[in-house]
Amino acid sequence: MSRTIQPPASAYFIEAEKESAEARTLALLVDNEPGVLARVIGLFSGRGYNIESLTVSETEHEKHLSRITIVTRGTRHIIEQIKSQLDRIVPVHRVVDLTRVAGDDGETGPIERELAIVKVAGSGDKRVEALRLADVFRAKVVDSSTTHFVFEITGRSSKIDKFISLMKPIGLVEVCRTGVAALTRGAEAT
Repeated sequence: MSRTIQPPASAYFIEAEKESAEARTLALLVDNEPGVLARVIGLFSGRGYNIESLTVSETEHEKHLSRITIVTRGTRHIIEQIKSQLDRIVPVHRVVDLTRVAGDDGETGPIERELAIVKVAGSGDKRVEALRLADVFRAKVVDSSTTHFVFEITGRSSKIDKFISLMKPIGLVEVCRTGVAALTRGAEAT
């Protein structure tokens, strides 16, 4: 009687768990000095990571500190790598994944806002429709003529994306966006 021996199950044949990429908002507190932004951006470009949104401004003048808010996309593992590598850059004081921080009320996710200036051309019915949509989205008219409008709109990026997509068939001419500004919920500082 012959017995067939089955080979042991190998980890090589176990299907890898596929983790999906998701957008993350990172806040960095850095020294406000020449070259810091270039070093941060260099880390992303050198490793092939994309930046979807980037805002930078001095936040503490006396201490010469700036805040960089970056929206990027990646798996949990990639985001942890990015945070770890950012933490090693000398002028970086703190890196916080705002997407994962809970506020005092237990809600997760940051408060995010973006500003966009949107130029739309049109006359007649298209002009009326542009004004109606601007009212629905609480966009403010900051410039107008008989042939165009320039709207200012603030809110979450998804709101701005929707506004822009609705303005395309009406006569979208140009868009300028600031990028995401974000803070954690609750009383604690990031």
